Amino acid sequence: MLIAQNWVTGLLRHANPDFRVTPEELDAGYVRVGFETEGYESIPETTGPLVIGVVKEITELTEFKKPIRYCLVDVGDANGTGELQGIVCGARNFVEGDTVVVSLPGAVLPGGFEIAARETYGHVSNGMICSASELGFTDKQNAGIITLDPTSGRPGEDAREILGLGDTVFDVNVTPDRGYALSARGLARELASAFALEYADVAQDPTVAGLDVSAVPAPAAELLDIDVRPETKTVRFGLRKVTGIDPEVESPLWLQRELMLSGQRPVNAATDVTNYLMLLLGQPMHAFDAARITGGLTIRNASEGEKFETLDHVVRDLDAEDVVICDGTGIQSLAGVMGGTLSEIADDTTDVYFEAATWDPKTVARTSRRHKLSSEASRRFERGVDPAIVEVALDMACALLVEIAGGVVSAERTIVGDVPAMPTITMSVNHPSELAGVEYTRETVIARLEEVGCTVEVSECGGKLEVTPPTWRPDLGIPADLVEEVLRLEGLEDIPLVLPTPVGGRGLSPAQRRRRAVGHALAYNGYAEILPSPFISNDTFDVWGLAADDERRNAVKVQNPLEFDRAILGTTLLPTMLDAVVRNVARGRRDVALFGLQQVSFARAERSPMPSVASRPSDGTLTELVESLPYQPLHVATVATGNLEYEGPWGQGRAYTWADAIESARVVARAADVELDVESAGELPWHPGRCAALLIDGRVVGHAGELHPQVLEALGLPERTCAMELDLTALPLRENFPAPVLSSYPGLHQDIALVVDEDVPAEQVRRIVEEGAGQLLEAVELFDVYRSEQLGEGRKSLAFSLLFRATDRTLTDEEANEHRLAAAELARERVGAQMRA
Repeated sequence: MLIAQNWVTGLLRHANPDFRVTPEELDAGYVRVGFETEGYESIPETTGPLVIGVVKEITELTEFKKPIRYCLVDVGDANGTGELQGIVCGARNFVEGDTVVVSLPGAVLPGGFEIAARETYGHVSNGMICSASELGFTDKQNAGIITLDPTSGRPGEDAREILGLGDTVFDVNVTPDRGYALSARGLARELASAFALEYADVAQDPTVAGLDVSAVPAPAAELLDIDVRPETKTVRFGLRKVTGIDPEVESPLWLQRELMLSGQRPVNAATDVTNYLMLLLGQPMHAFDAARITGGLTIRNASEGEKFETLDHVVRDLDAEDVVICDGTGIQSLAGVMGGTLSEIADDTTDVYFEAATWDPKTVARTSRRHKLSSEASRRFERGVDPAIVEVALDMACALLVEIAGGVVSAERTIVGDVPAMPTITMSVNHPSELAGVEYTRETVIARLEEVGCTVEVSECGGKLEVTPPTWRPDLGIPADLVEEVLRLEGLEDIPLVLPTPVGGRGLSPAQRRRRAVGHALAYNGYAEILPSPFISNDTFDVWGLAADDERRNAVKVQNPLEFDRAILGTTLLPTMLDAVVRNVARGRRDVALFGLQQVSFARAERSPMPSVASRPSDGTLTELVESLPYQPLHVATVATGNLEYEGPWGQGRAYTWADAIESARVVARAADVELDVESAGELPWHPGRCAALLIDGRVVGHAGELHPQVLEALGLPERTCAMELDLTALPLRENFPAPVLSSYPGLHQDIALVVDEDVPAEQVRRIVEEGAGQLLEAVELFDVYRSEQLGEGRKSLAFSLLFRATDRTLTDEEANEHRLAAAELARERVGAQMRA
């Protein structure tokens, strides 16, 4: 949150008149109470003559393409002559008689812009009438000329003090659980604790901010009929009216200044009042043009597909969970997020409805993310807004608008909903000391809790505290939250740092060693690791064409997703991996080989309700909770496309094929020290004729091969893209420490070629040969697949290399051949294989 130092310290000086602090000290104060700052920056310096001026005469120069004005400005004796100063200006938001800020020749504005007399548009311009952006209040270049109150000072007087140029803007990083601090009110409370100051709450005493609400009449009747539907979960809703304002009056400089330094753009008096009070109190508000509201208001859920144009002039398709504010003609506001164009404050608005409400944080957060519309209001509502200040905000808005633009505050007001009762938290008075290891007295604990606004009652025995948090602290719900407040305000730096003594000799667990070994093995084999996102597209499995009962459709749905089109947790790593391939190929990298190691999530049961924290849950409840958690096995996946071996002077490149995908699974199996079997399969999204099932002890643990052409086309992937995915958790985890078996006797190589039917898998034949060759066989590898007319249609020859070795003698050719023939005989019996000569 951007906020000026003088604004916050000015609130603190109401009860502490002598309080002064440097920007460095203020930054340290924020840190002491748990707020990091993203930095702070002073308003850029303006040197040279910067004075108050009064516009006496304006001449319109109509002979140029754009509107230009030649102004005669009274700058007193600041120009050395006392004569009117001639200045050329293109701005239109001031008239004769206005008091303005003038930089005379010799001044240097922020950015090193030097002011000098120069001839332009046929006149000599002796200075500049300054805008807010030129003086460094805002970086928005369309900010208009600054106009001052006529009582600000005499022409020629220095304007720096009136403008407050000696200020510093802080960017305070407010954590999501402390939404109350997105306001000058909340930050002032925290700084009062940081500097041990007395705190005066502006919500209880508006004069702290220089506002007088005594003239606002007490409500005498209902303003409008308001129908709040229960399904909207609206906590409170308030409405108040001001009539007869002057629509041409601009907000005063002090208000515009606070808005600009906080990153807000001044718009008009009514809107500026709502934005100012949002920054002051943390209570977002909205101003309606009362003349454009017909009948009463209804707060309801939108109809699916209902359209609404927000103030940013975007027509949005609403969702059934969106909450809207409607009058007799239609939707007027997207509750908690942004108003609409139908009732926005216009140039001729004279009657204003001020709305202040407390909306359900989760509903606002979902609406904001659903429409990708994050506003200053939504950021506060989704973190929690103080429901007790709805009336205060309405009264302050009415009083401030009347002070700026005149008008009359209506004696009618409508408030729907009561302030919710805050829960009482029971905490041992020794709990902070027990958790922190630092002795905190009972008086210290009570004082710190009261300092953040809690009401504290001490039990009769004195050992227990009954703590009721204030309405602006919905984040305080359990004793640990209260302990955090005590420790934070007492100083986290005072808690001693005691490092635990590590227990030596444990190292990585077997599962961790396996995961590391798999990652290293794939990296050594040319695959680049990526971190797959756990979220996948909602229509992934429809694009793949998976059956309705496919296990992978049993996905966990995210209730509050970061992206609404990616609202499920993946049961497979492939969607994210394939997205990465698409991005690489789109950027010209067509030879891609990637791997990922990540958990996937399978839904197991309906979410169990949260049990009471008043006592330990029963064993049955704990079992139910555990069983409702998703099953999250560890998966490994590879995807690749393009060339595995690059083309070069050494010859042609070799494309990545389904066989390489299967080999990547074997790489994983070797790293995990397991035996992997491979069988033909037809599993989507793989090509039915180029897909292999990966098995351990007869159980399928993954698949590998070439992806289905239709899936590739739907995802925009290159042809022949291949992939492998394997469930690492399903692999047996064994710590094998085999003693090496070494033989001093030589091995004996023999080859065997077996002719089998085309549909007989080579892996099946290899296993039969391994079995039939007996214990003397050390290794068997397929090295050739041959087809020809001589073999006959539908037949193929599989050539295997056999390595025989004995541990106690040198084998003879006759012994090796005997075992080779035994393997051929078993293959003949099992699959009808014939041995080629």
